[in-house]
Amino acid sequence: MRLFLRLGWFFRDHKATYTAALLMLTVVAALNMIIPWLVAQAVDRLVATPDQPERTYTLLILLAAGALIIYLMRVGWRLMLFGTSYRLGHHLRKAFYARLAAQGQAFYSRHNTGDLMARATNDIDAIEVAAGEGILSGFDGALTFVLVLVMMFAVIDWRLTLVALIPFPLMGYYFYRISNRIHHQFHDALEAFSGLNDMTQESMTGIRLIRSMGLEEVQSNEFNLLSNRAADINYQVARSEAMYEPVVFLSLAGAMLLTLSYGAWLIVHTELSVGELTGFTLYLVQLIWPMFAFGWLLNIVERGSAALKRVENLLETPDSVPDNGSLTPQSVQISVDNLSFHHLEEQTETLSQIGFDLGAGQRLGIAGPTGAGKTTLIQLLMRYWELDDTQMILLDGQPLRAYRLEMLRRAFAYVPQDPFLFSLSVGENIALYRPDATMDEIRRAASLAAIGDEIEHFPEGYDTPVGERGIALSGGQRQRLAIARAILTQAPVLILDDALSAVDSRTEQQILQRLQQEMRNRTTIIISHRLSTLRQCDNILVLAHGELIESGPHDALLSRDGWYARMWTYQQLEADFDDAAG
Repeated sequence: MRLFLRLGWFFRDHKATYTAALLMLTVVAALNMIIPWLVAQAVDRLVATPDQPERTYTLLILLAAGALIIYLMRVGWRLMLFGTSYRLGHHLRKAFYARLAAQGQAFYSRHNTGDLMARATNDIDAIEVAAGEGILSGFDGALTFVLVLVMMFAVIDWRLTLVALIPFPLMGYYFYRISNRIHHQFHDALEAFSGLNDMTQESMTGIRLIRSMGLEEVQSNEFNLLSNRAADINYQVARSEAMYEPVVFLSLAGAMLLTLSYGAWLIVHTELSVGELTGFTLYLVQLIWPMFAFGWLLNIVERGSAALKRVENLLETPDSVPDNGSLTPQSVQISVDNLSFHHLEEQTETLSQIGFDLGAGQRLGIAGPTGAGKTTLIQLLMRYWELDDTQMILLDGQPLRAYRLEMLRRAFAYVPQDPFLFSLSVGENIALYRPDATMDEIRRAASLAAIGDEIEHFPEGYDTPVGERGIALSGGQRQRLAIARAILTQAPVLILDDALSAVDSRTEQQILQRLQQEMRNRTTIIISHRLSTLRQCDNILVLAHGELIESGPHDALLSRDGWYARMWTYQQLEADFDDAAG
């Protein structure tokens, strides 16, 4: 029962509700014990005076009143007990989401989305059931069992009670073995569900790629393998759970056989009445519920224990990016000195000895081949990853750890190459960071991102739904919506991480021209494979294999005949060829 000890904090916080619910359960259990006794009294009265049935009327009224009270009490404890267990699920999900929101990139590189979703839904549901039905079955079963034994032992016949209890130790032994097996099997079932959930999420996200490459059958076969494995493990769990019922019925059948045999012997020797044996068998039948309750308790406790272990494992995972700062960025001057970084799972450095300064209002361009570390550099500036040496990146002369994470990231308006859009309207996606923005401000941001005219031609204008992850829009439209969203944030630093890769060069130049005024008022960092995008930057960094191989303004880099100059010449020839072909 370590599960209940680990949830002790919740039971203490809601002790009044649990106490009231358990008191109602106690009343119900006590009334259930009285009813067989009333039946026994009624039977003996009818046997003794069959011509005077009116002597049983009072007992019948008491039986009806007891049934009504039991009904009302059961409604009451269900509302209290189950309602409180739902609060536990709500609390755990809030804590779970808060932990996910606080984690950095390192955490998500180790955990799959499907597994996290499974823990937030299936696992917490199992804990919730344990806190509701577990308390019910444990308390009510134990209380009913004790009261039944008291009534059988003290009120009817203690000898008959001892004989009837002979099969119960054997039942307890088998309960222990079954519950131990279920614990391990259900843990495997949760892991299998996480894997199945993860593949489902990936398949739904990449369904267009799967169809375009004709991989439906391959994906279907892989999904079937995972589904069959999950089904087999859940079948094993169900098979183990199904063993509780035969054990209970065999034990109670043995107890009933012993009761009737020994009870008949006592009646023959006038040491027990027919009414007392009738009442005793009714009490014995009432032991069916406690036995099922104990089996169900062990079942859901083992399920909840396995689930809580997985949830607590995540809740206790320390932040991959600790948030212990207290400062708020002001002028946003960035200084990077001898920056080196490698991911935890990698031995080679992603970035090596990078250095530059970026003043407020300046423009920084970053170029280089794929895999050079450009995006990683930007993410380090926003502290998505944690650095060992806090002095490698300074913001306004202070290490990044000195700033509150929320305020630090509010200083950056980041547009990634593959922007994420929520299943909202076009206007709501643009105003995501500023839900209080006016319609004029939203339209201005859309116009600066060169998508305002297109939005006006959408079926519902700015109220047009974009679909899941913006599926209703093209790649260029998604990028421009993300740029409009970043413009509207009014953050002091604007970062465009290859954010114009999905638009043609003419639209790119149109956007850059419209953004000239915005760039004068903000510090701007632009990552691009199109070098024409970077020519107006105050300084351009050229990265290759994580190293800074060139830096300087556009004209200075062209004069050096390095990677930048060669790539510029190549792209200009390519543009001339396209113009001639057009």
